Amino acid sequence: MVSFAGIDHVSLTVCDLDRSQHFYVTVLDFVPVLDVGYGRILMHPDTGFTLSLMKHEGARGGDFTELTTGLDHLGMTAASRADLEEWERRFDELGVTYTPIRDMEFGFHLNFRDPDNIALELSAPNEHLLAAKKALAEGHTSQADIDDFIEDHDLDLPRAGKD
Repeated sequence: MVSFAGIDHVSLTVCDLDRSQHFYVTVLDFVPVLDVGYGRILMHPDTGFTLSLMKHEGARGGDFTELTTGLDHLGMTAASRADLEEWERRFDELGVTYTPIRDMEFGFHLNFRDPDNIALELSAPNEHLLAAKKALAEGHTSQADIDDFIEDHDLDLPRAGKD
């Protein structure tokens, strides 16, 4: 069966290319690699992740809201909860609006916003997420396998396809 090999890039529609580029370069260390007039292509030097910032003619403008069908947020990976704490300090220094780290069922989450109010998140795995990734990599992908994993790890999570 054919499958995709990974995530290649994300394109975000923004109101001001210069302002958005400045944010992603200053806050998240992206490097500008191409300006095509209506958009900017940025890459992250450590991960190679590609982010394009687009400004469309006739766009409605205004702040992003996750309450409109489409993108809810863009999630990026941090190595650990301690790294997320460092990110909080960096956000404080740069005046970035964020929500304090949340400890969730499958990891630690630090949510923040870009200049167009686009919802962004840095997350770090906890032991449950690391175990789940290992189980999936080992081929434990049936619904019964997943239900057993949730029960074995004493997770209080709703089960897919269950009421």
